Amino acid sequence: MASKSKTKTAWVCSECGYDAPKWFGQCPSCKAYNTMKEFRIEAESTNRFARAESKSASSTAGRGRASLAGTSDIVDLSEIEAKESPRILIGFAELERALGGGFVPGSVVLIGGDPGIGKSTLLLQSMCKMVALGQVCLYASGEESPTQVALRAQRLEVSTNGLKFISEIQLEKIEAVIDDVSPQWVVIDSIQTLFSEELSAAPGSVSQVKECAARLTRIAKRKGIGVIFVGHVTKEGAMAGPRVLEHMVDTVLYFEGDPESNYRILRACKNRFGSVNEIGVFGMTDKGLRGVRNPSALFLAERREGVPGSVTFINLEGTRPILIEIQALVDKSMLPNPKRLTVGTDGQRLTMLLAILHRHVNLPTYDQDVFLNAVGGIKITETASDLAVLTAIVSSMCNRPVSSKTAIFGEVGLGGEIRPVARGQERIREAAKLGFSRLIVPLKNKAQDIPGVEIVGVDNLKEAMRIIFGSTARRHDEEVYPEE
Repeated sequence: MASKSKTKTAWVCSECGYDAPKWFGQCPSCKAYNTMKEFRIEAESTNRFARAESKSASSTAGRGRASLAGTSDIVDLSEIEAKESPRILIGFAELERALGGGFVPGSVVLIGGDPGIGKSTLLLQSMCKMVALGQVCLYASGEESPTQVALRAQRLEVSTNGLKFISEIQLEKIEAVIDDVSPQWVVIDSIQTLFSEELSAAPGSVSQVKECAARLTRIAKRKGIGVIFVGHVTKEGAMAGPRVLEHMVDTVLYFEGDPESNYRILRACKNRFGSVNEIGVFGMTDKGLRGVRNPSALFLAERREGVPGSVTFINLEGTRPILIEIQALVDKSMLPNPKRLTVGTDGQRLTMLLAILHRHVNLPTYDQDVFLNAVGGIKITETASDLAVLTAIVSSMCNRPVSSKTAIFGEVGLGGEIRPVARGQERIREAAKLGFSRLIVPLKNKAQDIPGVEIVGVDNLKEAMRIIFGSTARRHDEEVYPEE
């Protein structure tokens, strides 16, 4: 005799989707207050995979515990033909760069970003270009009506002829449409809005997001369909929902930028088909997103000559060198604990660099507020920015500007030594191409002379400061690095 189904109560955070067995005033995951919502879940739903497995023999949806590759047969790996999947190029260079060289058929992509950043606009433009190449595309939206999407396409002046559209949030209906239409690309906008009728949890909960993403991923791998998920992010910038969502997909892209600014950065954080940390730079116009071919010129467009605390750093994003302006402001602190505020750089590393500056250059900052900014919304993660950051700080503290024709890069060690960085020659060539006449680089990264460019190799921090600012510099009538 079958037992009666039982129900249990779960509490799910409306901000991040964290699932807990009891109520919390503060979510243990995202630390938001008063976001835990009560949901009743059928106990038998915990065995949904077993129930789905029994249906898989007669169902074309393939919802059982089948592998993501669509087969459970044991094969000899040496007999498998290893060949690269042909990439699809749609003429959207910056997006293709972030994807590692183009769209890969059968891949699963997750794009996250703040509301209003341009995720739906980017995908609508991409799918219209894909349809123009003869690809069959399905756009499934759970947040907008067909009229809203049509109005956006009209505003963007893109042709939607042949683009299939469905406004639906039930997973089973979307699966049925995929079987009928047989698309080559499917856009799900967004994954947090979908729900499966096999689960009693609300849309956006951890269980719903995992189930819907897993089933669509299985379909993508079994049928060779490219699937693109749109994902929401939390207030901290992390992808909302379960962390396993990022593990399921092949590529994770984050859309960054200030919604009030016209520039957007698409960053690859995970890519099974290309390099990570590649970025695409876009400009938001009234006709949609447009790729920026020369980001360095964009980020340096507003830099002014003769401003203390401003330094040009040669950053490496993936395989592309990009020149970025780093700004520093050092001011006398009125507080017992001086402020340390960074935008676009690592705040903890700044603390370490200030200690190095005090120890090896005799420049204390214990009574100074230090503010650091990477202009343009770029997030600098590499240690090659150390020398540029310290130069900007010294420039601001001593009120000594650095020439706008000077570019700097190099890692600074705890002993004050300047360490070489990866792809130094590519950084140097990029700066020379953009018209910089003086480069301060690690000694081991110094390349052969380039006509019209002075390349100065430095071995330690004190030497670098002497070369940049002269033999002496003063702060509050104190000699910063006196002669030996």
